[in-house]
Amino acid sequence: MEENRSWVVIAEQRLAVADLLAGLTEPQWECPSLCAGWRVREVAAHIALAPQSPGPVTMAVEAVRAGGRFHRLNHDLAVRHARRPSADLVAELRLHAGSRRLPAVTNYRNILFDILVHAQDIAVPLGRRLPMPVDAASAGATRVWTMGWPFWARRRFRGIRLTATDTDWSVGAGAEWTGPIEAILLALTGRPAGLARLTGPDR
Repeated sequence: MEENRSWVVIAEQRLAVADLLAGLTEPQWECPSLCAGWRVREVAAHIALAPQSPGPVTMAVEAVRAGGRFHRLNHDLAVRHARRPSADLVAELRLHAGSRRLPAVTNYRNILFDILVHAQDIAVPLGRRLPMPVDAASAGATRVWTMGWPFWARRRFRGIRLTATDTDWSVGAGAEWTGPIEAILLALTGRPAGLARLTGPDR
């Protein structure tokens, strides 16, 4: 998917998440998300931080503090930012929805699948529906499949062919597992809720 279309979807998803969050009660902000170990609040903070991420020097300091562990770094930044009032996080998402600023160590392809997946991390456990554009989900799934670290999707799905039922997309070889491209993207990024929506041998 071309870059400008990707940024349009990113902005739309940020605004959709903001609208969803604005209607939550405070207890709902504290609910576990699909992202293991993260509450809805932390996921929201992570999304809000993406277009206003610290610069390279600050990120280097934070990386040292996290012992060089990427997941720990992401988690620590989100936890600290999540201490802000809920209304402030919603306002930040809306204010920066159209921003194309990138964190120092990533690119728009990663930001695309990141917002798609994290939007579902929030919506699914709350029983809400946030539509995921099929073309964007396909681009995100392709990116995750080909990138290796940190998801190692090809290794985890060795011997499986994943085929989308709602678009022309498939990867891998072996026993065929099928489902919506949205569910495949969630499964590729380690979400059991996505895996549960796939059908096939031994499923």
